[in-house]
Amino acid sequence: MSAVRPSLRVEKAFFAAGRVTVIGVDEVGRGAIAGPVAVGAAAVTIDVRRVPQGLADSKAVSAARRTELVPVVTRWARTAVGMASASYVDEQGIVPALGLAGARALSSLADSGVSFDGAVVLLDGSFDWLSRALPPGSSPLDVTVRVKADRDCASVAAASIVAKVERDALMVAAHDDAPHYAWASNKGYGSTAHYDAIRSVGAHPLHRKSWLHAASSVALDGFESLGSVDGLVR
Repeated sequence: MSAVRPSLRVEKAFFAAGRVTVIGVDEVGRGAIAGPVAVGAAAVTIDVRRVPQGLADSKAVSAARRTELVPVVTRWARTAVGMASASYVDEQGIVPALGLAGARALSSLADSGVSFDGAVVLLDGSFDWLSRALPPGSSPLDVTVRVKADRDCASVAAASIVAKVERDALMVAAHDDAPHYAWASNKGYGSTAHYDAIRSVGAHPLHRKSWLHAASSVALDGFESLGSVDGLVR
């Protein structure tokens, strides 16, 4: 797979402006119909060295290469991954779930000794779903959003790698308990085999049941009504 090579240009601009730490943040699994949503965080400081060879957005490199990059990335940056369950997505919605997973990732970074004094979060995308999820009374943390930061910014690309590998490993492990959903290959996303299995045997606790309802008119069109899907997923 070809990949755009991320750089430290944005991170170095923050350092030049007085920041001492940049925390790249990216989400994985937002569009899946099963499994948690995961958020990776990768903190680099002003003394950061050059970008690790081969680092790229997780979507732009193979699964094997992502796995090879994890130990490289974790030596280069301080990393953490937070998750929010499928049931939380159903109960609260995807944006609060992203926030919870992101807050958990940042909490893990803090527990590992990363200081947020003089830090800025560089968040992939165009919408800040993270700030509102930080615990009341916590130290304020500046969040900057940037479209395609996972492609262009090394810290965010690193965050995407660790989050993708950890979430994929969880879904592969879950495959053994429910092989009919083909999670080892689709990682919880809506493949044909995945939807066929839902039709055949029903939903699993790892499924985002509200998302199955939303997809029913397209992907589960073998059912006569939404009520049929309700019966399927309970």
